[in-house]
Amino acid sequence: MLESAFSIEQLRESVIAVPPLARDASGEVCPIENGKIIQFLEAGGIRSLLYGGNAIFYHIRMSEYAKTLGMLAEQSGPETVVVPSIGPAHGFAMDQVDVLRDFNFPTVMLLPSRDVVDQAGIARSVKTIADRLGKPIVLYIKFDRWMDPKMVQALEADGTISWIKYAVVREDPADDDYLREIQQVFPSERIISGIGEQPAIVHLRDFGVAGFTSGCVCVAPDTSMQMMKAIHSENYELAESLRQWFLPLEDLRNQINPIRVLHHAVEQAGIATTGNIIPMLSDLSSDVIEQIRVAVQQMLQSKP
Repeated sequence: MLESAFSIEQLRESVIAVPPLARDASGEVCPIENGKIIQFLEAGGIRSLLYGGNAIFYHIRMSEYAKTLGMLAEQSGPETVVVPSIGPAHGFAMDQVDVLRDFNFPTVMLLPSRDVVDQAGIARSVKTIADRLGKPIVLYIKFDRWMDPKMVQALEADGTISWIKYAVVREDPADDDYLREIQQVFPSERIISGIGEQPAIVHLRDFGVAGFTSGCVCVAPDTSMQMMKAIHSENYELAESLRQWFLPLEDLRNQINPIRVLHHAVEQAGIATTGNIIPMLSDLSSDVIEQIRVAVQQMLQSKP
């Protein structure tokens, strides 16, 4: 993996893929299958990997954390940025930081929580974690008004934020006063649209954020990269056609569950065997997995 310090150019150079974490039949993290996912993404031009919700880092065991980090570092190429996640519980995150200090990941993302937290407490946790890690961390804003922009401003002034993943879902992504308020206190070139291809055009074109994360990129990395480049070059007609191409899989993710559908979509696309989903998420029925298979195969047959 790329071990150099984070640079803002990385946020524009690659879609930030958010892959699932493949496990074997015994539930252990599988280097071979995860390597297949990483190599497939790299072959499609992806150079940034974020292991968070889709990888179910919310429920990773502390006993497997170091081994998983080592596997990700070893399987990724020398030009690929890898960002693992910590938390969402503060105590768990602090123990994970102690493990992370033995590696050279450029940053880490704190998973968000709405349980047993308040805004000032979240901000204190971010500062404490960054100080212990010795590096700025990724702030994941997933919920509306989760953190007051003034607190974001204070964290930025303290040098504790690497970049922001903004993933507040709106019926109309163009109507987002919260994002505008955050942009008043934090540079847009270090904000990433965090909800996949669907709001990406609006977020990059109308709000001027740097790039976007994606789960569906794991099925078609070259197409997602083509869409990002089209937006950056202001070819919005092409970008819109590519956004529409991803809709069948995104619709299933929205209707059923984003994490569980993507987990099986990667396998149904023939990329890697992702294995069973770990608790506390339930797995999908064979009928639903068949729906995913049909959607993925139809998409790939009509690939732009």
